[in-house]
Amino acid sequence: MARQDRGDQERDSEFVDKLVHINRVAKVVKGGRRFSFAALVVVGDQRGRVGFGHGKAREVPEAMRKATEAAKRSLIRVPLREGRTLHHDIEGRHGAGKVILRAAAPGTGIIAGGPMRAVFEALGVQDVVAKSLGTSNPYNMVRATFAALKREVSPRYVAAKRSKKVSEILARRSDASSEPGLTAE
Repeated sequence: MARQDRGDQERDSEFVDKLVHINRVAKVVKGGRRFSFAALVVVGDQRGRVGFGHGKAREVPEAMRKATEAAKRSLIRVPLREGRTLHHDIEGRHGAGKVILRAAAPGTGIIAGGPMRAVFEALGVQDVVAKSLGTSNPYNMVRATFAALKREVSPRYVAAKRSKKVSEILARRSDASSEPGLTAE
């Protein structure tokens, strides 16, 4: 049993968790108001796996613990180019939240607003440009970012699906970006 606990601790230590938002919620009861806290947490291994979770409890640390456990249960894998940026530009939506994620050149850094920045830091992305349109609600922004990241595909996957070589897929990318006069619209 102790050996299994040690394995769980090692697995947990590889994850970084980022607190995105804490909300104090009140329930009105006969004697007055009863306060509890809701926490939104993003968890990632900084190597392409990331998840988010929501937890509610009477105390903040307990809410964060519950949210972290929920986040570890909902991990997704995102393919990254050179382990530092996205393979292509993508959009994601959730409710009134819309996000646009764009791959960036080395040295750009993470150009993104609060909740999205936490997702990218936990994911291990170093260069990305992101814009949030619509809502500024952190829950919807995180869910829209995850909706976009789930649509991210690697050239290897596209090549396998089309029965082509990875070099053919990547050659088209470099041809399109090197031709003068072409703009992404």
